[in-house]
Amino acid sequence: MTNPESSAAPATQPVLFIPHGAGPCFFMDWTPADAWHGMADYLSNIHSLLPEKPRAILMISAHWLAEDFSVTAGEQPGLIYDYYGFPEHTYELTYPAPGNPALARRVTDLLAQAGLTSRQDRERGFDHGMFIPLKLMFPDADIPVVQLSLRADLDPATHQRAGKALQALRQEGVLIVGSGMSFHNMRGYGDTRFTPLSEAFDTWLSETMEAPPAQREDRLNHWSSAPYAHQCHPPGHEEHLLPLMMVAGAAGRDPGYKTYSEQVLKTQLSAWHFR
Repeated sequence: MTNPESSAAPATQPVLFIPHGAGPCFFMDWTPADAWHGMADYLSNIHSLLPEKPRAILMISAHWLAEDFSVTAGEQPGLIYDYYGFPEHTYELTYPAPGNPALARRVTDLLAQAGLTSRQDRERGFDHGMFIPLKLMFPDADIPVVQLSLRADLDPATHQRAGKALQALRQEGVLIVGSGMSFHNMRGYGDTRFTPLSEAFDTWLSETMEAPPAQREDRLNHWSSAPYAHQCHPPGHEEHLLPLMMVAGAAGRDPGYKTYSEQVLKTQLSAWHFR
């Protein structure tokens, strides 16, 4: 799982929650033209937040839900263009990063030790919640990547528990990334009525990420009580928030702090870093 070219002990990696944008938004024209520029700049400079280049990446994307936690286990996963109605060239984007079957086995072993059922999927490729931001974050595609699904029940406590089970990977040089959106209500994008609602929810999220671990865990378990929670993530469709639950669990006792925040399409979108 580690890089055979490096015999030095890896640096402990942080955990990240990033916004992945809208479909292939960073690689096409948009109106307004600069809508995604700030987010693209943030993603392109994530390497500056890391102690060293990761040995591997474990990425939790909002776009894979399964009955049990599932992990990609192929040697060279393909891409899943799971977006619709975009320009033809966006279906020709590439990201030839290798998989990491050894890391996939390590993930399922750690989840099993925590009493969580999981499975390895040798056929699944990388969805756009994974490869689109990674094209900006690590454009050379030379770091092995494994994708971990969400569990379809969307239970926040279970996802935090899964994140806790994976904490040890950080000391092994694995960067754990949750890829979602802090606001994800398709009816709200571009609607100024949602601006103050998204700002209030974003403030609650920041206060939660900065809280002591036990308080952070409890607040996330009851996230639906946050201001305008269901206007920002409609009930039954909170999959874009769940990667934040998992990385908060993987953070352990490390505090979280906001590393990016911007109003995009009239809604507040943010990213958090734990170390």
